[in-house]
Amino acid sequence: MIDATTFDQLRIGLATSKDIREWSYGEVKKPETINYRTLKPEKDGLFGEQIFGPSRDWECSCGKYKRVRFKGIVCERCGVEVTKSSVRRERMGHIELAAPVTHIWYFKGVPSRLGYLLDMAPKDLEKVIYFAAYMVIDVDEEGRHADMPGLENELRLEIKNLEQQRDDRVNARLVQLEGDLAALEEEGAKADQKRKVKDAGEKEMAQIRKSYDEQIKQLEEVWEQFRTLKVGDLKPEDSVFHELQDRYGLYFEAHMGAEAIKRRLESFDLEAEAELLHEQIANGKGQKKIRAIKRLRVVNSFLQTGNSPAAMVLDVVPVIPPELRPMVQLDGGRFATSDLNDLYRRVINRNNRLRRLLDLGAPEIIVNNEKRMLQEAVDALFDNGRRGRPVTGTGNRALKSLSDMLKGKQGRFRQNLLGKRVDYSGRSVIIVGPQLKLHQCGLPKQMALELFKPFVIKRLIDLSHAQNIKAAKRMVERSRPQVWDVLEEIIRERPVLLNRAPTLHRLGIQAFEPQLVEGKAIQLHPLVCAAFNADFDGDQMAVHLPLSVEAQAEARILMLASNNILKPSDGRPVTLPSQDMIIGLHHLTTQTDGAVGEGRAFASLAEAILAKDEGTLDLNAKVKIRLENVYLQDAPEDFVQGSTKVLETTLGRALFNQALPADYWYVEAVADKGKISQIVNDLAERYPKVEVAATLDRIKDAGFYWATRSGVTVALSDIVTPADKPAIVAKHEKAAAKVQGEYDKGLIDDATRRKEL
Repeated sequence: MIDATTFDQLRIGLATSKDIREWSYGEVKKPETINYRTLKPEKDGLFGEQIFGPSRDWECSCGKYKRVRFKGIVCERCGVEVTKSSVRRERMGHIELAAPVTHIWYFKGVPSRLGYLLDMAPKDLEKVIYFAAYMVIDVDEEGRHADMPGLENELRLEIKNLEQQRDDRVNARLVQLEGDLAALEEEGAKADQKRKVKDAGEKEMAQIRKSYDEQIKQLEEVWEQFRTLKVGDLKPEDSVFHELQDRYGLYFEAHMGAEAIKRRLESFDLEAEAELLHEQIANGKGQKKIRAIKRLRVVNSFLQTGNSPAAMVLDVVPVIPPELRPMVQLDGGRFATSDLNDLYRRVINRNNRLRRLLDLGAPEIIVNNEKRMLQEAVDALFDNGRRGRPVTGTGNRALKSLSDMLKGKQGRFRQNLLGKRVDYSGRSVIIVGPQLKLHQCGLPKQMALELFKPFVIKRLIDLSHAQNIKAAKRMVERSRPQVWDVLEEIIRERPVLLNRAPTLHRLGIQAFEPQLVEGKAIQLHPLVCAAFNADFDGDQMAVHLPLSVEAQAEARILMLASNNILKPSDGRPVTLPSQDMIIGLHHLTTQTDGAVGEGRAFASLAEAILAKDEGTLDLNAKVKIRLENVYLQDAPEDFVQGSTKVLETTLGRALFNQALPADYWYVEAVADKGKISQIVNDLAERYPKVEVAATLDRIKDAGFYWATRSGVTVALSDIVTPADKPAIVAKHEKAAAKVQGEYDKGLIDDATRRKEL
């Protein structure tokens, strides 16, 4: 196996027939899988041990060599190498095709790479590949040009001869008709009889003319096609093409099926084509230019990667290891098998039948039909259902091809490679945790116990609460009081990662210090919702546990929520208070004219709070308060920053400023969304992350506290029904009845009625 440290990069390219043969450990020649009597794999079959390795560790098929000491020996009796059975997951086989086939991905994909490369419409390409039309792959231009005058003279002479023959036969028939009519005249025949003879003669002469004219027309058509023939031309399989081939077959070559495509690709000059396309792009306009650009992309891709275009046509089909397409015995002696085995079996059967027909020298039409069927079998193996009706199994279910194993949500990439299940992880619904600090999350007790189980067990043994792992496990399962104490101790200072899918930017995964909570839902800090794009309408989040000391340090330094206040994309704060918090802060910092206690003066903030508690001061009343440690942005010249000053403000604004850092400018304004955003921006620029996180938590707490006390929520009791509601409804119902009456009498049309109503 290749180790991840032994290579620098991985590039996916086109596998040539040579590559496939190099991967292979042998050719699969038979469609059989296992012998249903002995239950052993058939030799040269789809599960053959000679190709893919032994079914049992260190044991050959016939049983001559057993045990590890015979490692590497190939049994001379059964031909099986003595090795581990796990090689049946790695070793590949191959099928040598009796005729080349086109890879459906490159021909039927959107856009068709093969179509762009050969400058052919996918429809025309399909006609060639599936034996509905011939494609000209080579024209002897020099020979044709040299022999053209002689060939044209021959053709003109032949046409002249045909015209002469036509005229001779028509004249002879005319003479015969005149003789017949003269004889009838002598016999005194009736007019009807004479007319019948005359009509029959004229009809025969018309048929002679038509027959010769068709031959002449066909010759002229054949000549015209030969004269303008060029590489890449498509010719339907008809009498004109067969005539063309019979007469001028020396000057051109035309084939059907993948063989024609292969011959074209082998002689395809990528560099010359790229040069030609550059010219077309420079001089072209409209659709021609657009197509040339698209074609150039494909040509350049082949030039840059060094892939051979001829590899899009296969002479060999790889057979994946048998353990990746297993066959298992069910109860009752029946077998369940992977769909791939059925698809491989179809390919092998058709390939063997085609080889037999070629050996027998069967007619071309039969061979071409078998080649088409082989092409369809390989198409179904690679991508069943991409072209035409899919191959179905029992219950009319489409069989899963190699492409189906890779693509989609249940495919190898998304299901097994990108979407791996992870140890030390959990998942649950999220709810808001307004009591949390910015760097904390609420982790359900049961989930935390399961996540930290091995650490809890170790600590229980270290503290002598349990003698062994089994006893410690039992304590954990029974949720003994000591277990929770140990769990509290373990999770302290140990971050966990929270991830919300889809992870669209790096803030989709952040680290938090877990706090044990009751219930089964993960509690999330309200300010990190924006970073996760989370809300609490049923969203789920995953918890991951960093295990190593390095991982924990990385999580704490780089990923802790309090260290990720700014968006990586534009540097603006992502942890902004919103919704309820903004309502609370707005209520707190609004100034109301004529409110209770307006104009009063207070010696300290504590005195103002006491007045509010006694009901003699409104939160939003304009008052004078003597405040300590004041910092003013637009301060008078004689003012000393950080000194005591009497400010004209409101109690609410003074309380809001208590949430900000001690040396921050006093905010004398309504704290709406814009102002809060400005403050958080300023905090992020001027203060360390720890201070910013603590300030944000204080702002969040103040927002929720005053939102609760603002009473802005609407209850049923707030919705008062007006006393004159019945009178208002009756008045409008009367007006509506009047309009309807006018409509019923035909005085107004429907549009007016709708408008009035």
